[in-house]
Amino acid sequence: MSGGKQGAPRPSRDAAATGLAAPLDPGRIAAHAGLAVLGALVGIAGALVQAAWFPAGLLLALVAAAGLFYGGRLVFGTQLGALAPAAGWLISVVVLLGGRPEGDYVFGDELGLTLFMLGGMVVAVICATMLRSPQQGADGGRPGK
Repeated sequence: MSGGKQGAPRPSRDAAATGLAAPLDPGRIAAHAGLAVLGALVGIAGALVQAAWFPAGLLLALVAAAGLFYGGRLVFGTQLGALAPAAGWLISVVVLLGGRPEGDYVFGDELGLTLFMLGGMVVAVICATMLRSPQQGADGGRPGK
């Protein structure tokens, strides 16, 4: 036996930090902020479209939001990639819900409003909590291959 201390192996200094331990990257921060702004724009456009063309407009607005949230998840490969545009979307929709002092608001009817809010939040949660996509060219883990 050696006279050294035995214990858990120490991590290599060559390993790159990931997640919250990773150093801040200004480009990545700007990209997430851009996704949040894009999410706000999709939320505003979705609010107008779903109110104007109720059944088809609602589906179009939710598909656009889902595409943005899922695209952010795929591009960054993290939950934050889906949550950044979802946060921008939610903030813009809540601001539009505030209405005007005269009592007008952007949304057309209560059913469209409910489906747009709940549908968008459900899509955001699904995209943020989905499993990572499989790596291209990765072995399926089948033995004997």
